[in-house]
Amino acid sequence: MAFENYTIKDIAKALNLSTSTVSRALRDSYEISAETKKLVMDYAQKINYRANPIARSLKERKSNSIGIIVTEIANNFFSQVIDGIESVAYSKDYQVVISQTHESAEREKLNVEHLFSRSTDGLLMAMSAETADVSYLKKLMDRGFPIVFFDRVPNGISSHKVIADNRQGGFEAVNYLASQGNKKIAHLTGIHSLSITSERLEGFKKGLQANNLPFYPELVKYCAYGGLHQDEIERAVSELSEQSYDAIFISGDKLTTGYLQAIKERLDIDVQKITVAGFTNSKVFNIFSPSITAIKQPAFEMGKRAAELLIAQIESKYPVEDFQTVVLPTMLIKNKGTV
Repeated sequence: MAFENYTIKDIAKALNLSTSTVSRALRDSYEISAETKKLVMDYAQKINYRANPIARSLKERKSNSIGIIVTEIANNFFSQVIDGIESVAYSKDYQVVISQTHESAEREKLNVEHLFSRSTDGLLMAMSAETADVSYLKKLMDRGFPIVFFDRVPNGISSHKVIADNRQGGFEAVNYLASQGNKKIAHLTGIHSLSITSERLEGFKKGLQANNLPFYPELVKYCAYGGLHQDEIERAVSELSEQSYDAIFISGDKLTTGYLQAIKERLDIDVQKITVAGFTNSKVFNIFSPSITAIKQPAFEMGKRAAELLIAQIESKYPVEDFQTVVLPTMLIKNKGTV
């Protein structure tokens, strides 16, 4: 059975009111009396009236939808961020449209342009590994299109940003590894250009310095796609196996699980002799083998804060010029076999 598609005109005709009065009553306008609002709302509920979102977006130039762009939805961290975003968006009657870049700058640009052309009200973005040119984003923002960045944020763009305290997370990881008696600590990380790479590397170096341990450049291995492709992790592990190291700090969720998989497949590595601390938001990290100490990001909270900032910007009556960078703390969770 087909449902009848009632319009504001139908309600106006049935109640002998003007369409503008009905429209204002449905929007709870102060210009309409409480009695008329109740009359309209009761009748709208009776006929199961639903506003046409496409028509409304064309008229108001607002779609009540926001775009989310991440590298990979299957990543534990990003899936938890999306949960946080949705918890805010749906409570404020915004729909979300999610796209993923798989670390491709070209795909990222296509996703941004598509979401912009579809009249989404704003974007929440984590930059891809390949992205070097952000001029197209600046042009959109100069035209008044709101974009809030989270986790992987660009330099040189004035915008709201929500990040984890990556430096502190790196520092605490190395401090913990040193406390276990490790003297030669390696680092597995992503591409140089990402903000999280430089910040976590900085924390790594400060942790070494605080414990009077040397920094070995040859023990820092970069994976251009952040572990999205297992072969890049296997190359890094192979290169590290030519060096001697007793612990490793890993700076990403995919890198951490990929590293554990890679070392288990190598007969020349005694996995029990290497202490591992890594960024991961996996809910089952405690069953990883070998066991690891996890640095967890407040992913859900990051998503919530980013969505709140974006929606506040979208709904602001004036251009937003005072931008915030929100830094959230990380949490180090020791594996059960350590003190």
